[in-house]
Amino acid sequence: MKPIRLPEPPGSPPRGVPDIFEGGVYGVVKRAVIIGNGFPASENQSIGLVRALGLSEKQTIYRVTRPRGGINEYLHWLPVSLHKQIYYIIRLIYGYSQVLLRGSRVQSLTGENGGSVGLSSVLEADVKSIVKMAKGTAEKDGPLLVVACGRDTISIASSIKKLASENVFVVQIQHPRKQLSRFDLVVAPQHDYYALTPHAQEQVPRFFHKYITPDEPPNKNVVLTVGALHQVDFAALRSAAIAWHDEFASLPKPIIVVNIGGPTSRCKYGTDLSKQLTTYLLGVLDSCGSVRISFSRRTPDKVANYVRRELGDLPKIYVWDGEEPNPHMGHLAWADAFIVTADSVSMLSEACSTGKPVYVVGAERCKWKLGEFHKTLRERGLVRPFTGLEDMSESWSYPPLNDTAEAANRVHEALSDRGWRLRP
Repeated sequence: MKPIRLPEPPGSPPRGVPDIFEGGVYGVVKRAVIIGNGFPASENQSIGLVRALGLSEKQTIYRVTRPRGGINEYLHWLPVSLHKQIYYIIRLIYGYSQVLLRGSRVQSLTGENGGSVGLSSVLEADVKSIVKMAKGTAEKDGPLLVVACGRDTISIASSIKKLASENVFVVQIQHPRKQLSRFDLVVAPQHDYYALTPHAQEQVPRFFHKYITPDEPPNKNVVLTVGALHQVDFAALRSAAIAWHDEFASLPKPIIVVNIGGPTSRCKYGTDLSKQLTTYLLGVLDSCGSVRISFSRRTPDKVANYVRRELGDLPKIYVWDGEEPNPHMGHLAWADAFIVTADSVSMLSEACSTGKPVYVVGAERCKWKLGEFHKTLRERGLVRPFTGLEDMSESWSYPPLNDTAEAANRVHEALSDRGWRLRP
């Protein structure tokens, strides 16, 4: 039985109207399911969007898991279900032999699915159970918002949409490459469409053009962003500023935060970038009050060790040792400027959401769509190249990157088009 929607009076809609007068409980979205893939950069995007929609306290996190370690590192290009089947067969034949263990330790699915990071309550993403929950609780709790991010979550999210389309609204973050109609909304960075530009087409032999995705321009259910979604907004920065006050308030200014990521297939480097970065930092050190250096989970040991060896003993410089608590949010709140390696869209997106100066090192090494991302940042005045000649006490600003809030607004609009709304 479809809910009855009473006609709205002229002018702006009334505030604080009971659910029954706006499509009943069924038309009010007041809970969310996040489908994660075990990678913090991806899951942070989904959590950030749900937070911006005001549903953080009503979210449930599920996770798509793959076996990891040993031979599994060569099977990640396969669909998740096929990967698991092959891994199961290999285990039946060889057990935990050297064929499986060579290279790195094999991790159990239980350990991967939250246990290794203290999230023992994270559930395995099972389509049938999520669909059953969405249908079984729809009358009482209303429709379900499903937010997923990453390649491994595509089949799960699209299956939920297919089997429970009347009860869910599915948002897929990062471009699913094909068949966008499988989702209610797709949130993708502009550089995901780089393959369609004339410059990209010139780099690929014509024979391969048909195999490159995406193969068509964005349609009306695609939300284009500049960078990655995240959880950094004014409220989060204000909370972090208070929480980290005692550690940062007394530091000499300007406080310069250096975030170092790790090489990727589209941005390759090694200790050569470490040498470049440390040389440039030494060149600007006189104009810095304090320098705080952090590494990501992807930073190779040889890169981190080189930086520690060259800079770790200098009085102005503090190198985070990786122990909790993680000062990342404190850095975002208290920094006067940022220096970020070019490989990480997430780190750059967060820094550019502050409106503070952001300098990039290594952008010339970035290829394909990652190079396009850096071109967009420069054209919008969000970043400048780090040359080692800067006066770090000089301040400059720009309209902060606001991708997460803009994506949340589009979700509101799409829900409204469907006759649904988020609970205020």
